[in-house]
Amino acid sequence: MRNLVLAFCLCASMAAVVGCGDESASSATPTESSSAESKSSSSSDEQLSSNSGPASSSNPASSSAEVKSSSSEAETPELSSAVTPASSETQTEKSSSSALGSGDDGKCTSCDSFTAADPELTENGGKGSVTTYGSITAKETSLGGACNYGQTNIQYYAAIHVNVSPGDDKGPWNGGAACGGCVHVKARTPDGWKEVTVRITDRCPDANCGVDLGGAPASDIMGINVGRYSGEWEFVSCEGVEGVWGDSTSIWVKEGASEFWSIIHVRNPKDMVKSITIYGVDTRDVHELEMVVGTENFWTVPQAVLQTDNRYRVVVKYRTSEDDEWKIKGSDLAVPEANLYLYEHRE
Repeated sequence: MRNLVLAFCLCASMAAVVGCGDESASSATPTESSSAESKSSSSSDEQLSSNSGPASSSNPASSSAEVKSSSSEAETPELSSAVTPASSETQTEKSSSSALGSGDDGKCTSCDSFTAADPELTENGGKGSVTTYGSITAKETSLGGACNYGQTNIQYYAAIHVNVSPGDDKGPWNGGAACGGCVHVKARTPDGWKEVTVRITDRCPDANCGVDLGGAPASDIMGINVGRYSGEWEFVSCEGVEGVWGDSTSIWVKEGASEFWSIIHVRNPKDMVKSITIYGVDTRDVHELEMVVGTENFWTVPQAVLQTDNRYRVVVKYRTSEDDEWKIKGSDLAVPEANLYLYEHRE
């Protein structure tokens, strides 16, 4: 009996030991630990692999990260496109504001305080500063300026720029070749574009000048708020334009002329003069005149013409418009300050 009790107790004790130590639970714990270590190791490997480059592409986790990164990048254009229209509108506004005939209304604020800058050449004119000289109240007529026209009755006149960049002589003045030509000027004002046509009688002294208007045309555009305006200009014919004519078209002989030396120019031309050619009527000689270097807007007459009473045709070609032609004696061009009107020397 005692032995049976001992046996029973021994069995109960063994059962208790087995029941307290769950084998499945204890075996699971090392497995989870191992898995965690494996993940940690894998994570470290991924980090190292990611830092080292190509190896990361084979790792699913890394690929997933790349997909996310790619997705983020793909979202970026949406943000970019959201701001693009405003940027485009700004660019369009800037572009249209500086183009002739672009639909820009020309309205501005602080119009008389345009920032000085080098003028810009265009196909038949330019863009840049529109300024003024002379009185906008008295509106004096032109005194001839560097074009050497002397006192005139021209009310609508202007100076044109000599340079594009300071000192380069690449502006339309070109040693006086622009003299007598007309320019249609547009300028921005608080009321929008205002326009005027002027004859070139002078060259700009201002390094950043584009077109420098005389008093009357400046008043038409600027009113009483004189200053530096933003504008555009285009060379045009003077025919039919009011205010740019001081008198009838004529050939004027410079003071000091003689049978040994004479230089001439055309006053009140239809447009800027491109060439002057003298053709013999009584003879067959032809003389292409050359512009004088240093004395702007004058052309040299050969001595052979000055020293004879032979008849000549003096043909003036303009930038635009039909040629003008005088019939004169050679010696007429040797008379100081002679003013040979076209209407008096035609056949």
